[in-house]
Amino acid sequence: MYNYINRFAYGEVMKFLSKKNSTSILAISSSALALAGCSTFGANSPANNLDEYLKPVAQSDEFAGRSPNVVFFFVDDMGYGDLSCYGNKSYMTKNLDRMAGEGMLFKQFYVAQPVSGASRAGLLTGTYPNRIGMHGAPDHNARHGINPNEWTMAQMFRDSGYTTGMAGKWHLGHHREFLPLQHGFDEFYGIPYSNDMWPNHAVRPGFYPDLPLYRGNEVVEHNSDQRFFTKNFTEWGKKFITQNADKPFFLYMAYPMPHVPIFASPEFEGASGAGLYGDVIQEIDWGVGEILAHLKKSGLDENTMVVFTSDNGPWKVYGNHAGSTGGLKGTKGTVYEGGVRVPCIVRMPGVVPAGSVFDKAAMAIDFMPTFAQMVGGRMAGWITDGRSMLDVLLGKSEESASDVYFFYYGKNELQAVLADGFKYYVPHTVRTIRTVGGDGQQGSYIYPRCEYQLYNLAEDPNETVNLIDNPHYSAQLARLQQFYLQASEDMGNSLTNTRGKNTRRPAEVKIGWDRQVTKLLSFDSDYNL
Repeated sequence: MYNYINRFAYGEVMKFLSKKNSTSILAISSSALALAGCSTFGANSPANNLDEYLKPVAQSDEFAGRSPNVVFFFVDDMGYGDLSCYGNKSYMTKNLDRMAGEGMLFKQFYVAQPVSGASRAGLLTGTYPNRIGMHGAPDHNARHGINPNEWTMAQMFRDSGYTTGMAGKWHLGHHREFLPLQHGFDEFYGIPYSNDMWPNHAVRPGFYPDLPLYRGNEVVEHNSDQRFFTKNFTEWGKKFITQNADKPFFLYMAYPMPHVPIFASPEFEGASGAGLYGDVIQEIDWGVGEILAHLKKSGLDENTMVVFTSDNGPWKVYGNHAGSTGGLKGTKGTVYEGGVRVPCIVRMPGVVPAGSVFDKAAMAIDFMPTFAQMVGGRMAGWITDGRSMLDVLLGKSEESASDVYFFYYGKNELQAVLADGFKYYVPHTVRTIRTVGGDGQQGSYIYPRCEYQLYNLAEDPNETVNLIDNPHYSAQLARLQQFYLQASEDMGNSLTNTRGKNTRRPAEVKIGWDRQVTKLLSFDSDYNL
């Protein structure tokens, strides 16, 4: 059942926090948090007071005495129907197909929101991104970013004795205070936000500054040749594995592709026979194959869990430079299935049953508690939303880790709820494609308002038959509506003008007259956009 802590106690915490105007990072009353069933944040960062607010998770017996490595691929804008193991017939993705055959393929895997920054915040904190104030896709003008008091997946691994590395796209804030090395990663090679946020943007040319490429906290290049992004990040990942082969590691491979503008290296241009988009997907498939082969060559294959998934569905308004939903309704920027249901494959020889398929719901926020249970890591006593699905990965359970999943979008709009195989939508504005672009140019949108909807996803994954007025499903509808009200009270809901009781702010920087960061501002948790 969806977990809620003592709301009255948490409300007292909110009142306490609302009176604070300190310019240091968020500090919280120990007694108030204890009352709420939480623990204390440190005065400056979680690292200062780990033992005060982190709670150990018992390691699974399956991994007793082991420190399994984790490689996590998180690609950008890949659709549910973009891999041949998910039904694509325009080209083959042989390495990912083999990975699925040697591991578990998820048929109903979701991201927390259908947009990059929010989705990544959900994955890396195990928390609905709207709960922590991480909405949308922050660009170069954003002042906010991931709060230093949030406990990330990378911090959990590093706290457990792991070396942590990241290659690719970050998108949790671009100021130094928000970059990966300040949030649990030992090494970073990549870009701070989306690859289209550069001077050559298709819709707003000249609006964005030069796109920086980072090594650690330092910019080493601007406006890199994006044809080599996938190849270069793959080679960096292989080097990271080699350098850390004798100790446990967490490697986060966040390829910027196939987000527009799409590029493939010369070796892959024209190789798929399905246009540039097919070439890009096949190069990503190559990259996965290179990492898998390198793990095997390094003798790490059987002690490494490898995960592959996407941050949201395809950006279909770009036509032939976008992917396929595999027939699912909607697209990136909507909470219909095509916007939030994505491919997901997990492989670990001898642990994850080979050739297995999981056909119940799971979400990206579930991976952090799953990994914590796998390595015996620590999780924050502060509210998180994911639930461990380790038993699913071990083949011991055929049920979802959580009874319910919520789909927010926009400025904290709770637009849909999924439980018991049924998905319930409330009226909201839907970004809908009017004209389709192509060859790197964006089409156009209209913004109609949808009505109440109810779908049986087990029988109708493409969401074609609205059951909202069918009395046969009144019990399912009532249960979903109750969940909707509970989540609105808990996390807020701008569609109903409801302020959430248990939300937290992101951090924000103060910019001086010379446009330099002068201060990292604190916030109370009485927050709602």
